[in-house]
Amino acid sequence: MTTNETVYCRTEFGQLMEVLVCEPRFMAIKEPINKIQRTYVKENIDKKLACAQHNQLVQTLKEHGVTVHTVPAAEQFPEQVFMRDSGFTIEDTLYIARMESAIRRGEEKKLNAFLESIGKPYHMLEKGTIEGGDVILTENTVYVGSSGRTSKDSIEVLKNNHPSLQFQWIDFDHSYLHLDCVFQPVSNDYALIYEQAIEEESLQLLKKAYTCIPVSKEEQFHLGVNILSIGNGKIIALPMNKFTNALLREEGFTVIEVEFSEIIKSGGSFRCVTLPVLRHSI
Repeated sequence: MTTNETVYCRTEFGQLMEVLVCEPRFMAIKEPINKIQRTYVKENIDKKLACAQHNQLVQTLKEHGVTVHTVPAAEQFPEQVFMRDSGFTIEDTLYIARMESAIRRGEEKKLNAFLESIGKPYHMLEKGTIEGGDVILTENTVYVGSSGRTSKDSIEVLKNNHPSLQFQWIDFDHSYLHLDCVFQPVSNDYALIYEQAIEEESLQLLKKAYTCIPVSKEEQFHLGVNILSIGNGKIIALPMNKFTNALLREEGFTVIEVEFSEIIKSGGSFRCVTLPVLRHSI
């Protein structure tokens, strides 16, 4: 990475410098798509509380030197807060995703317009469907999840654009929505994982690559895997996931607890709501 690059990301855990977010002003569960949303559909989302918790995350990021760009929220997109699905950055290319879910189609146009307004270069994908929650970066390998929202044909252009990287397809239970809800590396050596959701062949592949930190069924439901690494071993996580946080601390990570209980009712947590556009390499 050179110092004049405005877009760069090689891993999930390098020093986070710039990130895109979207305030949950219009957040709502309208068409339940997973177990978590079905659990909370009747009580739905307290938007005021969701915005307060989201603002606390933004303040925490700023306190750690991260520049935060806020994409304007649009009323017709109740899940726009989950910015990671709208796009993803691999090396020096920021991709705008192709959303599979009908309720989310159109979010990419809002992202497109915002990137134009802040002068960030981007690449529009034109084949298949792919959502950023299924794209997990490490130094040499990009893991892509078989969520049902991401198709294998969409990976071909990524392979062509990034010949120095390997792309590995990971099969897992579609009911868990995206790969980042069941697997996420937190360093070159360690990864959070919810084993029960991942198909055996893919699970063994991941276990060979990482010392896996297991996440319990209860804490996976509370998005224990879906943390946000901000660099230097620092991880933003939910206070309620006490067991997972304790395991991370035992391995030497610094866990920064931020309350996010209202937003996770819609099935996404810290990684889901943040779209890194610039990370320093580790």
